[in-house]
Amino acid sequence: MKLILAQEVEGLGNPGDIVEVKDGYGRNYLVPRGLAIGWTRGAEKQITSIKRARDARAIQGKEHASEVKNQLEQLGVTLDVKAGDTGRLFGSVTPADVAGAIKSAGGPLVEKRAISIGSPIKTTGKHQVSIQLHPEVAATVRLDVVAV
Repeated sequence: MKLILAQEVEGLGNPGDIVEVKDGYGRNYLVPRGLAIGWTRGAEKQITSIKRARDARAIQGKEHASEVKNQLEQLGVTLDVKAGDTGRLFGSVTPADVAGAIKSAGGPLVEKRAISIGSPIKTTGKHQVSIQLHPEVAATVRLDVVAV
């Protein structure tokens, strides 16, 4: 089955790539989740707009990734969450929460898929989160989880 990826799929490709996958994988996983669209001549024209949007969001090169890494590591990120009296959260901190906290702290826009939280953050306090900015550049952000 020939598909056009709409989002990055680990081990398969980036948005706008044309890939050949087994029928069941495409029909039952990629297409229903919006990760890919069926390949047609008309859909192939959409590739340019998908790639243009990807290039606008992407970090351009290793030097740019290093600059963004320096910005992120100097940034003090505070995340307000609901927690009990003992400091235990109602739920856990997600990569989307971290991306929003970085943006609200005045940091650069970061893809939530690039954020890696080692073990789930379920308590208040200081934590560290890794962000993969480039295949060769990763930033470590200090995250202060505060109860509201």
